[in-house]
Amino acid sequence: VDEEACVEVNAEEVIIEKGAGKKVAIVGHFPFIPRVRREAGTLWVLEQRPRGDDLPAEAAPEVIPQADVVAITGTALINHTFEELVALCRPDAYVLVLGGSAPLSPVILDYGVEATAGTRVIDIPAVLRAVSQGATFRQIPGKRLLTMRR
Repeated sequence: VDEEACVEVNAEEVIIEKGAGKKVAIVGHFPFIPRVRREAGTLWVLEQRPRGDDLPAEAAPEVIPQADVVAITGTALINHTFEELVALCRPDAYVLVLGGSAPLSPVILDYGVEATAGTRVIDIPAVLRAVSQGATFRQIPGKRLLTMRR
């Protein structure tokens, strides 16, 4: 990871900054959803296992083209839905890849993505200790939340 190409800001802050008062679609259910919901004009959450107000992932073709801001979980790269999701985004939409599996690599920016927000482990023993003790992501020390922008 070229940390010189990154800023220390988390995905939640980027989504709120870019999506305040706008239509926001988030692919994946993240803990910060309630805070984004307060700031966005409209918020859609697309999830393979929907809960609460989430929409099923199959609603993506109807929802994503309406969004001004689209945040896509890095897991979409793993489950092979990333290219399909990006293709649904409007050309003028702000597209962000986020989460623990989001690559902090400029290569992802070549796919119509404005930013990628991920995690850099800086203290492996501390992270391993916290994870082995069942810590939630926010409780894990020894990490930096970084965003690489186009």
